[in-house]
Amino acid sequence: MRYQVDVRFGREYLSVQGSHISIGLKARPVKGRANRELVKKLANYFKVSATQIRIVSGYTSKRKVSVVEGDGAS
Repeated sequence: MRYQVDVRFGREYLSVQGSHISIGLKARPVKGRANRELVKKLANYFKVSATQIRIVSGYTSKRKVSVVEGDGAS
């Protein structure tokens, strides 16, 4: 399933409404750390492996499009 993801920094939260996800991350956007934290949090939320989460656009932006593959995305 494809999700529109809005990222905020400095707070930790996760809100899913339909195909829109709003998420707060502790990691700063330096050397991909925030993207790695995003993938881990989404994998944990959807109960899938981190390899089943892909950022398909917005890798350097606060607005991303991510795809969740597998059973947890249903």
